[in-house]
Amino acid sequence: MLAYNFIKRISDIILSLFFLVLLSPVLIPVCIILLFTGEHEIFYFQKRIGKKGNPFMIWKFATMLKNSPHIGTGTITLQHDNRVLPVGRFLRKTKINELPQLVNILKGDMSFIGPRPLTEDTYNAYSGEVRKCISQLRPGLSGVGSIVFRNEEYYISKATDPAGFYNEQILPAKGELEIWYFHNRSVIIDLVIMLITCWVIFFPNSTILYRIFKDLPEFNPKPE
Repeated sequence: MLAYNFIKRISDIILSLFFLVLLSPVLIPVCIILLFTGEHEIFYFQKRIGKKGNPFMIWKFATMLKNSPHIGTGTITLQHDNRVLPVGRFLRKTKINELPQLVNILKGDMSFIGPRPLTEDTYNAYSGEVRKCISQLRPGLSGVGSIVFRNEEYYISKATDPAGFYNEQILPAKGELEIWYFHNRSVIIDLVIMLITCWVIFFPNSTILYRIFKDLPEFNPKPE
């Protein structure tokens, strides 16, 4: 795994620098638009748990009201959530709001592919087995969990008890996916996940992830 970790880190540095430059024609206008709309906040910073359980501040474009964690469903975001700002809806739908995490990748807080970056409460809600796996990895801008749960807000919105549905169905399913990634990770797997991430941006209903990784744990939601 030493060679894998070395290749992964070097690739993260090179690719994050490349994409920060390449995407600057998108990133700069978004910064300007956010500065003059909504609550005039460009970035949203939140503490997440990283490798070895160390906390870091994740970068995202601001898409919701600053007081969102203390309003409504708290850290759980629903489909058509009225706490999301008008420009934020577009940024969240296109996943552009996640692009500032390129800075986290460059700094070494995150990687392009890995487990989902978790809040402290979510991290602590996982079983010991899941925490043991994800604490050995840098969180990822994308990963199997991010792809499978790209429509998480839709599933949660169907439930009469969003918090209960998240804790009883979504959280365990995410944990299984992260364990799968931990035991199957490789340079090739990371590359395939990266390509699938690009694919589902344009084809969000695609099931290509499960067609390629046939042993991937499946998520069959039953919101009530």
